[in-house]
Amino acid sequence: MPWTRGGRTVPGLVIEVLYVEHCPCVPAALSLLHQICAELSIDVEIRTILITDQASAERARFPGSPTVRVAGRDVEPAVEPPVEYTLECRLYRHEHRLAGYPQERWVRDALLAAAGRT
Repeated sequence: MPWTRGGRTVPGLVIEVLYVEHCPCVPAALSLLHQICAELSIDVEIRTILITDQASAERARFPGSPTVRVAGRDVEPAVEPPVEYTLECRLYRHEHRLAGYPQERWVRDALLAAAGRT
């Protein structure tokens, strides 16, 4: 489903949430995505992608669960390519702590950049 904003459509804009089964941080990540999309008054497809084994992790270039990508790009700015791909939890560096989901501003910035609005 395309993102429409102010009469402008950006076809194919997708948010992917890659995760492993039983990851406790997936609900928080999905909630954050829905909150930001509602605040920006956008309609965007959110795809959840279950990573089931190491081979799938390597094919998806999966640095841990959950990984959030907008238009195929990780929302964490300047993220280094992982040395290895893993089925473990992913930690994101927030201003004063580590968390199991990305910062709100990263998601917001990624959405605006993908739509050409930065």
